[in-house]
Amino acid sequence: MNDPTRRDPEAFLRAAAQEGRGRLKVFLGAAPGVGKTFEMLSEGRERLRAGMDVVIGVVESHGRRETEALIEGHEVVPRRQIDHQGHSLGEMDIDAILARRPKLVLVDELAHTNAPGSRHPKRYSDVQELLDAGIDVYSTVNIQHVESLNDIVASFTRVRVRETVPDSILESAEIEVVDIPPDELIERLKDGKVYIPAEASRALTHFFSKSNLTALRELALRRAAQAVDAQMLEHVRAHALAGSFAAGERVAVAISELPSAAGLVRAAKRLADALKAPWTAVHIETQRSAGLSADDRQRLSDTMALASRLGGATASIAASSVVEGLRRFATDAHATQIVIGKSARSWWFELRHGSVVDRLVRDIGQVAVHVLPGDEGEGHHTVAAAPPAGRWGKPTDYILATLMVVAMTALGRILLEAIDLGNIALLYLVPVMFAAATFGLRAGVYAGIASSLAYNFFFLPPTGTLTVSNPENVISILVLLGVAIVTSQFAARVRAQANLAQSSARQNAALAGFSRHLTASATQEALMQAICAEVARLFDVRTVLLLPSRDGPHLAAAFPPEDRLEQIEKAAAQWAMDNDQPAGRGSTTLTASDWLFHPLRTQRGVLGVLGLAREDAGEPLRADQVPLLMSLLDQAAIAFDRMALEEEMHDVRQVRERDRLRSALLSSVSHDLRTPLTTIISATHELRRLYPGDLIDTIDAEAQRLNRFVANLLDMARVEAGALPMKREATDLFDAVGGAVHDTRQSLKHHAVTVEIPPDIPLVRVDATLLHHILLNLLDNAGRYADPATVVTIRGQRLPDGIALSVIDRGPGIPEGIEARIFERFMRLEGSDRARDGTGLGLAIVKGFAEAMGLDVTAANNPDPPGACFTLYFPQAQIVTAPSPEDMS
Repeated sequence: MNDPTRRDPEAFLRAAAQEGRGRLKVFLGAAPGVGKTFEMLSEGRERLRAGMDVVIGVVESHGRRETEALIEGHEVVPRRQIDHQGHSLGEMDIDAILARRPKLVLVDELAHTNAPGSRHPKRYSDVQELLDAGIDVYSTVNIQHVESLNDIVASFTRVRVRETVPDSILESAEIEVVDIPPDELIERLKDGKVYIPAEASRALTHFFSKSNLTALRELALRRAAQAVDAQMLEHVRAHALAGSFAAGERVAVAISELPSAAGLVRAAKRLADALKAPWTAVHIETQRSAGLSADDRQRLSDTMALASRLGGATASIAASSVVEGLRRFATDAHATQIVIGKSARSWWFELRHGSVVDRLVRDIGQVAVHVLPGDEGEGHHTVAAAPPAGRWGKPTDYILATLMVVAMTALGRILLEAIDLGNIALLYLVPVMFAAATFGLRAGVYAGIASSLAYNFFFLPPTGTLTVSNPENVISILVLLGVAIVTSQFAARVRAQANLAQSSARQNAALAGFSRHLTASATQEALMQAICAEVARLFDVRTVLLLPSRDGPHLAAAFPPEDRLEQIEKAAAQWAMDNDQPAGRGSTTLTASDWLFHPLRTQRGVLGVLGLAREDAGEPLRADQVPLLMSLLDQAAIAFDRMALEEEMHDVRQVRERDRLRSALLSSVSHDLRTPLTTIISATHELRRLYPGDLIDTIDAEAQRLNRFVANLLDMARVEAGALPMKREATDLFDAVGGAVHDTRQSLKHHAVTVEIPPDIPLVRVDATLLHHILLNLLDNAGRYADPATVVTIRGQRLPDGIALSVIDRGPGIPEGIEARIFERFMRLEGSDRARDGTGLGLAIVKGFAEAMGLDVTAANNPDPPGACFTLYFPQAQIVTAPSPEDMS
């Protein structure tokens, strides 16, 4: 059942799931400025020299010259520009990287929060998408951004970091610690190599104190060691490698129902803290566990709860003996230290049954065993206490064993003339084996003694007495008694193992049945009701499922139906939601409640709480039932996540279908309108030549306006379909603006146009046709919405990091707060003077064409003179620089 040479199926499946995914390497630092980005770029350059396809997804140099020098030579994927509250924010372009499909991507600042409107709220989610696509990623993160360490860092730095990375990201990553001594980092800070001087002086008195940096450095090294240790264990389990592999210490403490177990747990906690090691409190369930009293079970439950409160894990293992269970757990968990209490049994008991401690030390192998004495008062009380009820079995067990012996005696008397006297002794093995297998070891031993006495009294001469005349018959009696006792022990052991196997089978069947019922649920309401009904059936309790709401915990499902809970129950449920810990009866919080509430954890956090209570107001769960409940709650969480994903995928499919139909409709309508419109425009030109007049001019103007509307529909369909042909070439902005002004002369006939572009402005590398469409729509927008007889200004400016080309009109401007939304499709400023003949597509096309070329476009209000200002930004990467004299020579 527990073959150490057998691979762990779960670990093997997790390893198989990594096949085809990219590898993540994280450069972990104790604080900003230790050189994480520098190290990542240096290693990326080494991979580039080795022939690997490496690109930079996003790197923050923070103005450091050494970092910027390493960026040169790498291919940099342009960032995607996102408008947010009138500002342009550059984020990593996932689609461009996926289309480029490099072997390795360098992504700085893993904990970064993306701008609103991005595909994922966090950059680590962007990285996960790249890994799923089979692309390797190098990234950087500081130790204060690790989610599980956030509270610890805040406790001594007095600074709480809001951007965190889940521990699961680091658990699957290769970690390289980038470390420098605190004194050297402080010198770098003073030299202005980390922050600007004003920020540096403030940081030195707060976050960057030497004590803080030393503590952060220790946390980084320890977290990296834990990650390496976890990955080593995963590899060992997946490949069934033998050995303890004690690269890191792991502590296990054996607990029982004895009062001294609480002291063992505290001692194990102190040992684990001293070793900086994880620890587990493990209880071994044997056949003896079935006879524990209610008080014993309560003490065991309290001890398990104490271990959880102190930060340890808990486990319950079914085994034929304590030593076998501990040995198996130590092998599976690769424990290096075991804490166990000194036995309080008498020497006579150990002489008969053996010492657990001695057997453990002899059989455990390369594991250190710490034997601790229990409290004297507690130990004495335990030994003097009466045996648990039912330990010796029921009186009927012994009566039935006696009747079996009587039956075998009667049968022997009948067969005495037919068979040999020695063979009659074998008949008495039947009641011995029956009693041992059915009622336990003590009843079997009783049957063995009774059989020996009956054989002696009724069959060995002189019969009718317990006297034995022939010494050979004494040997027969002793052999019969010995065989009976040994047979009883073997039969009782087999019975105990069968009971354990049956218990394990029942638990596995319960889990399988629970999973089957959850899978059959079609809606979230049915799922919650199925959870309550199955848990109530398995544990014979009442159940409720509560979800969070603005007014506190909301009763979502119950079995049997429950319509209300008392205030104390609601308070316990709320505490369990807020603290992700059990609360209520049987826990350590709000024990006055009749209900015990366990949090239902999903990947999205605590979804709700499951409450359990008994009709007799007793303890909802026994200690041995807690592991099964935890497994059921884990399955329920998986079912909730599955249903949430199915609902999201259904919504995504509906949105995609709507977008596809809308694009197809727009494309179809616009294509069908182009032919008659072309005919109408040609006819109006011919009519103007033959019959000039205002009516013909009106028909021509409206036909041209309808033609532009149809063209916008076509362009919008092309933008959404991603079918924009791109031909980048060096383009003169002055010529591009002149051509656009000429083609929009009809829209601008009531406005003067001023072009303010410096003659030395450099060329830009863009698609000239798409740029022409952008300028046409911006100028047409200005001509329609500006006040009559005002000037429309086209201004070009050379910026340190690019070129800005603005179209400025004089009019009412843009209502405050919608500067970013004005580029949405069919967005019109209803109820304002600016809503003049607008279709709501022109500016959406401007944004779509600009993003397709890697440009950024923003809308804002011009203060003086008042009006609207639309600015097109050309990044430095798209500016054509003139060759230097050295290059020309």
